[in-house]
Amino acid sequence: MTPPRGRVWIGVSGWRYPSWRGDFYPRGLVQRRELEHIGEHMSSAEINGSFYSLQRPSSYVRWRESVPDDFLFAVKAPRYITHMLRLRSSGTALANFFASGPLALRAKLGPILWQLPARHPFEPGILDAFMKSLPRTTGEALDIARGHDRRLEGRTALEIDEDRQLRHSIEPRSESFADPAFADLLREHNVSLTVADTAGTFPMFDEITSDHVYVRLHGSQELYLSGYTDEELDDWARRVRAWSDGSGSPDGVPRDVYVYFDNDGRGRAPHDAVALERRIRDAPGE
Repeated sequence: MTPPRGRVWIGVSGWRYPSWRGDFYPRGLVQRRELEHIGEHMSSAEINGSFYSLQRPSSYVRWRESVPDDFLFAVKAPRYITHMLRLRSSGTALANFFASGPLALRAKLGPILWQLPARHPFEPGILDAFMKSLPRTTGEALDIARGHDRRLEGRTALEIDEDRQLRHSIEPRSESFADPAFADLLREHNVSLTVADTAGTFPMFDEITSDHVYVRLHGSQELYLSGYTDEELDDWARRVRAWSDGSGSPDGVPRDVYVYFDNDGRGRAPHDAVALERRIRDAPGE
């Protein structure tokens, strides 16, 4: 009998990069079909335009319709909440974010990523209150979304086809988050601690704090620029398999794993994502 495993999704952080054209994207491929090409070679992608500004519901619908049924999108939450509000008094901003279209991804909506700035220290009370405010299902997200302000009138997606689990991951960039109290707080709220490889620019945390593992690979030698060697990809494949089969978890429980390559500066991200996906797919016993 095959032992249980968590599912693994591997992809890239964003997909609209001019330097990928004529390289990962075949010469002559029209821009509107680039995401379709991603969907043919990967199982997931991280939407990062949502970090810089609220996207339109029509964009989320178009993205949903461009990829296979088993494809998942992670969505990077707005920097307005993480970097400007610093997670404080974020009720209306949360409503605007969820009203702006993520729910239109339906079954293809994966985890929400909350990336904190390096200057953001560990503040237990603020983080606890913020995580308590996060929706745990798409139904709860819809209830929050209905509280959007007037700026979004006429450009909202306020319906779901099914109530599904909604996962969250936090990516801190300050050493102050090495405090064991932070991991305990994440476990209490079932929020994952992002495993982020940033070429030593920011600390890497690797504790398992939820029912899933979220990994962001920004480059091992140069932030956002360097590709991963065969040996490094082999090592990440081992770690991903161990998380998914439970052998790399302190409690032995298999986890779903989401991995996104963000080393896009020289076009390495899509090639590394495909190479890691191949290693996972072709592993003995898979």
